[in-house]
Amino acid sequence: MRIGEVAAAAGVSVRALRYYEEQGLLTAERSPSGQRHYPESAVDRVRFIQLLYSAGLPSRSVLRILPCMDSGRTTPGMRAKLAEERDRVQAQIDELTGARDRLNEIIRIAEEHHEASPPAECSWAS
Repeated sequence: MRIGEVAAAAGVSVRALRYYEEQGLLTAERSPSGQRHYPESAVDRVRFIQLLYSAGLPSRSVLRILPCMDSGRTTPGMRAKLAEERDRVQAQIDELTGARDRLNEIIRIAEEHHEASPPAECSWAS
């Protein structure tokens, strides 16, 4: 498959595929004229790379995970690292949830103290 075909099938940009290749996440054979040619399996690989990135993993982690996934054999260390990443994301969710809850409380208090014509210094126009 040519680069544009893989990009369209996987739902990513051609630029993303070039980046994945630069990072060592994806390989392509080159034609005599220099065009990239990917195997059909590249589409699934790109989708999996996208999944890893969307989970918040950096390129260096993705690079370490892909060989394990390719071989179908994961290590306890890799699974522990993924669990650490999940826990990190959960901590961020918990922190944001707390911030949202505090904002909801502030909004509730503000609504209790609203006036038809507040002083000019109370204006928060954007």
